[in-house]
Amino acid sequence: MTTIVAESDALRMPGWLPDLDAFHEWVGSDDVPEKFQPWFLQGEVWVDMSKEQLDSHVDVKTEITSVLRQLAKANGLGRVLGDGALLTNRDANISGNPDMLFFSNDAESMGRIRRIPGADGGFIRLEGTPDMVLEVVSRSSVQKDTEVLFEAYFAAGIPEYWLVDARGTEPEFDIHRRGAKGYIPTRKQGGWVKSAAFGKSFKLVRTNDDHGHPEFTLEVK
Repeated sequence: MTTIVAESDALRMPGWLPDLDAFHEWVGSDDVPEKFQPWFLQGEVWVDMSKEQLDSHVDVKTEITSVLRQLAKANGLGRVLGDGALLTNRDANISGNPDMLFFSNDAESMGRIRRIPGADGGFIRLEGTPDMVLEVVSRSSVQKDTEVLFEAYFAAGIPEYWLVDARGTEPEFDIHRRGAKGYIPTRKQGGWVKSAAFGKSFKLVRTNDDHGHPEFTLEVK
């Protein structure tokens, strides 16, 4: 039996997933729905059982992904991928779908990250170390995003961890960079925070749309 951790709830399911290879075989099987995105985190399978909030989660990651993707394409920096990209890092013993990730052209050319082909053609996941990952906190992902993934992404050697919590009146937006023993928040200046991965400074701003709903804009300079 494999323990599946859903934030504060531990569920159990048939089967045994002792390692990353068994996890990959399971998530690639017909037993797992396409939109079901579990994580393998150092021997435990984590599943977020809640629905994503439209404003504080979906809108935020859509905005950040679209802005960074255009920035990367316009400047020939590398590839930005949304939350459908399955990332594996064997050094950290993890596999899952970040809300967004970025890997530079150098990372791919030098083999720090590589595409894994599928049995039916094309590529089905990434393996290695991207330059940056993003997680947007939801009610059911607080422990995973702010504790477990802090350690896991650091063990994976990822240079930048972007973390956003937009559930309050003002969004909390931080870019964490690698220190000697863990991630360190990058100092902000007037609300702006610098990303070494993109060579730009960013600010996440919340306004309201014409219907009074929250709307988020990632500003760049």
